[in-house]
Amino acid sequence: MSRWKELPAELHPDIHQLIVRLRRLKDRSELSTRQLAAKTGYSARSWQRYLTCRSLPPGEAVEALARIGGDDPTRLLVLHEIAAERWAEGRVVTAGVPESAPATAVPTPIRQQPHGRYLRAAVMAGVVALVLSVSVALLLAVRLAEARAQLADDRADPVAATPAIVSESTVPVIYTCRLEQSDGRWYAGLSRTSDTILAYTYMGPEVAEAQCLLRRAGVSPGDIDGVFGPKTQRAVQRVQTRNGLVVDGVIGPHTWKALREAVAK
Repeated sequence: MSRWKELPAELHPDIHQLIVRLRRLKDRSELSTRQLAAKTGYSARSWQRYLTCRSLPPGEAVEALARIGGDDPTRLLVLHEIAAERWAEGRVVTAGVPESAPATAVPTPIRQQPHGRYLRAAVMAGVVALVLSVSVALLLAVRLAEARAQLADDRADPVAATPAIVSESTVPVIYTCRLEQSDGRWYAGLSRTSDTILAYTYMGPEVAEAQCLLRRAGVSPGDIDGVFGPKTQRAVQRVQTRNGLVVDGVIGPHTWKALREAVAK
């Protein structure tokens, strides 16, 4: 079980309940945030923000994590909808003079000098208008800064470079394995990666590289077509079992190391 950072004490109970449920689902899946990103399409940095309550996850991310953790997506989406309402309420900033501010003593009007009363009213109206304007400007500046920071994180996140997913428009490709050894490691001439996460339904030259190395290790992945299908997944699980790795059918850094250093069968 992961050791999670304590959530803020002022957090609304509905939001607190949603985040705790999401943390339990992640712990149940035994996936790192990077592996979670590969399986859901949301970046590792995004999941770190969601699970530490720096931002509220979108409904699609909640549904994806529910399916991975074996929970009922419908019930979890209801919790998310309620939490989203509380989140929006908590971010509304009330602008104006604080209620606790001491009341300004207003002298009793003097009939002989009515213009003084009008002047004070005009000054107070101007002060209130100024406070409102400054509050709105600060709120807009904060929102803009948050949006820019999140956009920068999403653009810089390496998950954007993950392999494509198989779709109905996928055109079959047959790759050629050109095996060679360098510094004690084997390469098939299609990719030099050693840490790209590959999972079921992924496709591309990285998958074809893994298929070549699986075949070299004596485990048939089917055709060298660059498509991570059922045969490739079973072959990966056999290699993971053979090398004492976590048998999840997902190619990560440890499985890449086993494939590149495997002795030919």
